Amino acid sequence: MLSEVMEHYGLVRDMMGQAAFFETEHARHMLRELKLAIKLGKLVVLSGIGGCGKTTMLRRVQESIEQEKEILVSKALSVDKNQIHLGGLIVALFADLATDKDVKIPTQPERRERALRDLVRRRQKPIALLIDDAHDLHPKTLLGLKRLIEVVRDGGGTLSVVLAGHPRLKNSLERPAMEEIGSRATIFELDGIRQEKPRYISWLMQQCAAPKTAIHGIVTEEALTRLAERLTTPLQIERHLNRALEEGYKVGQKPVSAELIDTVIAQDINDLEPRLTRQGYHMKALTELLSAKPAEIRLFLRGQLATSRTQELHSGLLAAGIAL
Repeated sequence: MLSEVMEHYGLVRDMMGQAAFFETEHARHMLRELKLAIKLGKLVVLSGIGGCGKTTMLRRVQESIEQEKEILVSKALSVDKNQIHLGGLIVALFADLATDKDVKIPTQPERRERALRDLVRRRQKPIALLIDDAHDLHPKTLLGLKRLIEVVRDGGGTLSVVLAGHPRLKNSLERPAMEEIGSRATIFELDGIRQEKPRYISWLMQQCAAPKTAIHGIVTEEALTRLAERLTTPLQIERHLNRALEEGYKVGQKPVSAELIDTVIAQDINDLEPRLTRQGYHMKALTELLSAKPAEIRLFLRGQLATSRTQELHSGLLAAGIAL
């Protein structure tokens, strides 16, 4: 957000990702349970739609366990999860856990895993490996992580792997073909602010406004209600509030009205395609899941596919555990 927009509305912080952590009772409970699962050396899955706060929760978990100093944290930093493999994740563990900066990681898998097992044992604390956007990991990598947890456990250490990803990750792990991993995973479903959207919006405004600035002098009560009615996630709310304030500044509107809010929210924001995308099901994932051609999927998403075939694809989505 431009500085002149912030000054015009009396803001001291940008809406996008600059506020503190909005902690609901659901989030506090999940944080406690996540830390317990990590201490026990579990394979943990944190599932939630895009923009609901998975990365923020993962960061909160990391901060909390680092403050308590009972668990050592390693984090996979690779941005291309499609290309990451078990060897790369083991490198991340060595990079974060080794006290010797010049440590040499064996290239032969057997020696590498033995060296990691010995390293974990020497550190004498449970280890947590955090992996964001894990819905893009290959099934073979997920299986390797499960076996790595067992290798470390057999050596007297404790390794927990925390996978944060879209519901597609959770649904994949619950399929019969992934039973070996899914049956051993502890799954947490993050519902974000679904039940507390009005409170979140008020909190966000207070976080970003200058002291003693009246919230309804920035955005009308009707506009705030409209945001809560039409949007779902913290990311959506932050982005559309930003856009509304920028548009309001251009036309000289203060406070921002509900009518202006309507102009910055796309009419199709909650249609089938964006809802599936928020769950991690893009075109390629849908064609593979439903054994359909891309052209069929495009017609299906537009509501233009033949009724009988539409019903087949709809049933396939429901069978895969996809909330529609």
